Amino acid sequence: KDSGLVRIKLVICQEQKQIGTFFQQLDKTIALHQRKLTKLKELKQGYLQKMFPKNGSKFPQLRFAGFADAWKQRKLGEVGKTQSGIGFPDAEQGGTEGVPFYKVSDMNKPGNEHEMVNANNYVNYEQLSRKKWKIIETVPAVIFAKVGAAIMLNRKRLVTSPFLIDNNTMAYVFDGSWNIDFGKTLFETINLPRYAQVGALPSYNGSDIESIEVTLPNKGEQVKLGAFFKSLDDTITLHQRKLEKLQELKKGYLQKMFC
Repeated sequence: KDSGLVRIKLVICQEQKQIGTFFQQLDKTIALHQRKLTKLKELKQGYLQKMFPKNGSKFPQLRFAGFADAWKQRKLGEVGKTQSGIGFPDAEQGGTEGVPFYKVSDMNKPGNEHEMVNANNYVNYEQLSRKKWKIIETVPAVIFAKVGAAIMLNRKRLVTSPFLIDNNTMAYVFDGSWNIDFGKTLFETINLPRYAQVGALPSYNGSDIESIEVTLPNKGEQVKLGAFFKSLDDTITLHQRKLEKLQELKKGYLQKMFC
């Protein structure tokens, strides 16, 4: 009887040890991917600091070979325009086909880390006609929160196909002088919240955004910079998704291996 109890305790101890080792290894792998992701994000921030002019300068600290011209100062309103959103009643929401109608919360959807590729709501042409909504067809554009606490998150997302946005969201539509990947990256260097109008709810007007001064290189240098940062963003997104999958895997094992 006693020996049987000893064997049971031994089996339980061995199983506990194996489970502990399994989760220890999984935690190490997760921590490794977390460190890689953190380093990549830090690397990107370092490049943003060095490859864009600072403090009124017209020359960045670090450049690709073959580019030496001074960057030109422009107001955003001179090289594009803002577009405000429209009201989106609850009764019109929930569609799954048609034109994407983006809300600030759509930026959180998987796959939308850099560019808006899917929405929680779509509207059809019957709705567009009945509500007299005008699709924003002048793309590419960048969208961001226009009002409320979401402004402080300073998130921006690229949009490359026709869309609509609700009235808590604003778009900046690029003109032809931009390389789009460069434009998206340049917007990442702008601390938009500092331009918000202070009140009960912080907000932007189109003129607040269009009056922002930026410094732009020629189109050739924009293309080089845009491709470089897009590749870096793709690598960061890949590591982010790997990390999320590992975290989901751990959660699944915890649910299955413990009562």
